[in-house]
Amino acid sequence: MDASSSSWLVIALAMAAANLPFVNDRLFAMLPFKSAAGDRRVAGRRKPLFVRLLEMFVLYLVVGAVGFALEARIGNAFPQTWEFYAITGCLFIVLAFPGFVVRYLRKHHG
Repeated sequence: MDASSSSWLVIALAMAAANLPFVNDRLFAMLPFKSAAGDRRVAGRRKPLFVRLLEMFVLYLVVGAVGFALEARIGNAFPQTWEFYAITGCLFIVLAFPGFVVRYLRKHHG
């Protein structure tokens, strides 16, 4: 895989991972979310925003690890400073905006 296609792969993966916490009510789209009240699952229980943000942070780390692995496979991986992580974190938040709008800002009719 060349540098261009691996870059587009990481961008597409970041777009999907950034919106994943907002499009479903399962943890990482696999585990059912249980309420803190006990083992009883309340029908229609939604994840709180802080859980979605925590899930987003974990997915940011996963996408970063995939990007680092692809970069190392192509050649030497460049060392990054805090500016790189600040910019990519902000970009990840911007990529999550469509999912946030659908979950919290769109009117649900019906």
